[in-house]
Amino acid sequence: MTQFDLQAVQEALVHFDLDGWLLCDFRGSNSLARRVLNLEGTQIASRRWFYFVPAAGTPRKLVHRIEPAVLDDLPGDKFVYLRWQELETGVAKLVAGTEKIAIEYSPRNRNPYVARVDAGTVELVRAAGVEIVSSGNLIQQFEATWDEAQWQMHQQAAQGTHTAFDRAWRFIAERIRREGTVTETQVRDTILDHFRENGLTTSHPPIVAVGPNSGNPHYETGTGEQTTISEGDLVLIDLWAKLDRPRAVYSDLTRVGFVGTEVPARYDEVFRIVAAARDAAIRCVRDAFAANRPLSGWEVDQAARDVIEQAGYGDRFVHRTGHSIGQETHGNGANMDNLETREERLILPRTCFSIEPGIYLPEFGVRSEVNVFVDKTGRIHVTGGEIQQQVLAVLARY
Repeated sequence: MTQFDLQAVQEALVHFDLDGWLLCDFRGSNSLARRVLNLEGTQIASRRWFYFVPAAGTPRKLVHRIEPAVLDDLPGDKFVYLRWQELETGVAKLVAGTEKIAIEYSPRNRNPYVARVDAGTVELVRAAGVEIVSSGNLIQQFEATWDEAQWQMHQQAAQGTHTAFDRAWRFIAERIRREGTVTETQVRDTILDHFRENGLTTSHPPIVAVGPNSGNPHYETGTGEQTTISEGDLVLIDLWAKLDRPRAVYSDLTRVGFVGTEVPARYDEVFRIVAAARDAAIRCVRDAFAANRPLSGWEVDQAARDVIEQAGYGDRFVHRTGHSIGQETHGNGANMDNLETREERLILPRTCFSIEPGIYLPEFGVRSEVNVFVDKTGRIHVTGGEIQQQVLAVLARY
């Protein structure tokens, strides 16, 4: 959302059956509210401010006498407070006449990505006699949905990340045949070269993890006890990038390869379980949108997790199934999570997220990551090239 659009916000409030949305901030503590109101990049106020958008009618704002102009670029009636008593009565006036409103709040802090308003402020608003619900779906409506230009940029980025794997696997094969070994960091740097040559940028270098290092889902390339790749090794590559353009959005993919001509049965067995979990999660999304049924992120996570748990590896799947994708690798939309949090936000049209289940063992780890975009019609797009169906035999392919 590049500028505050009152009409769009009020239409969203009606859609989600809410009487209003109370956006507030203290010294930059609520970055989500600042983004929605298009205050990013402006000076952060030193005093509390409140901005209430009703589902219909004129917005109302409450600002401190020292900083009375802090919200002047936004439409609405302004009220000014000085004393703390005036602040408390002022908040009650903002929400007067409403029954159910949204705030950046999460019940029991189940979703810390949304919970930006402190408990005391929630108590203050509740004392005015209104019901408070999480603004999570509203936030992603204005923070996580893509326009057509971003969807096009994602597809271009997905092509670049897809071909990065081809370059990485080919580089590994060539170095193994010529010199016998190659290091994780050499492969990582080759991927970064590919990004630069194809107009891509990234927030962090990719993960290249060999053998036991691949069993650490947040491994930092080059920091393991053994970082040399040789014939007979399993290698996991996780990479993410976006076009080096304003408002570009990420593509984030993970694949695994075996440095040999025939993949050992053990690697193949674990990969097939992970792939089945990935496909179950994709199917969960497709089925819900085909049936026009609301779908929460936790349901997608559970669809993948059930497959891995039934295979006996539940304790080895140690992270959520997926995350929102946007201008940051981890965006502000719904995550596919029923492990770290219970993600009750809905999966909305025009949002993108990863599906990336994994099994992590002491000797090796396997993860398969794809990106899913739900277009404005509810059609499901899995991006990033052909979905990996088996562990790649690198020396047989290249």
